[in-house]
Amino acid sequence: MTATPSATLLLASASPARLATLRSAGVEPLVRVSTVDEDAAVAAAEAVHGPLEAADVALLLARAKAEDVVSALEDDDETGVLVLGCDSVLELDGEVHGKPTDAAEAAARWQRMRGRSGVLHTGHWLVDTRDPDEDGGTGGMVGGTASTTVHFADLDDTEVAAYVATGEPLRVAGAFTLDGLGGPYVSGIEGDPHNVVGVSLPLLRELLLELGVAWHDLRG
Repeated sequence: MTATPSATLLLASASPARLATLRSAGVEPLVRVSTVDEDAAVAAAEAVHGPLEAADVALLLARAKAEDVVSALEDDDETGVLVLGCDSVLELDGEVHGKPTDAAEAAARWQRMRGRSGVLHTGHWLVDTRDPDEDGGTGGMVGGTASTTVHFADLDDTEVAAYVATGEPLRVAGAFTLDGLGGPYVSGIEGDPHNVVGVSLPLLRELLLELGVAWHDLRG
């Protein structure tokens, strides 16, 4: 018989890969998708602070997603959970890349990436909405960005076209996956592999501990 978790995680993301990663680690989160306009959020921040580094873009969007969902929960009087926002971007040649807008952009991206290396940054923002008296909540929020270097195989044009034709590169940050159809085209990584999938489990564990929650509290 499985014990009931003593704390509940809510994932503020529509990513099936993030959900699958958490489930494979024994955590069954709730899911509520944010309504954040990512381009507008980045533009607003850069209007104030100037151009942002790739890692900062990932963290900015992770925080925006988490806070958007927290606001929605408060409106619906459904607090009492730990809300996790995540966002991933690929840094290549100092430029920030999210999901390609169309197949042509995905193909052009791969023609630049092939045989080279980039850095996949995933921002994490965790908000504690639990009641301090009843659930031991802290009312706190913590965040961080994990970065993993990704080495791409040297694909020829036919391989690029075939991969783009699957549609997968259009659905994911950086136009590739490690755990899906793109796996054969990643020749190696340096860092946390979970981070490339979309959520760094080691970093999430550390953020939870900052809020007084152990990983096994989520697992039950």
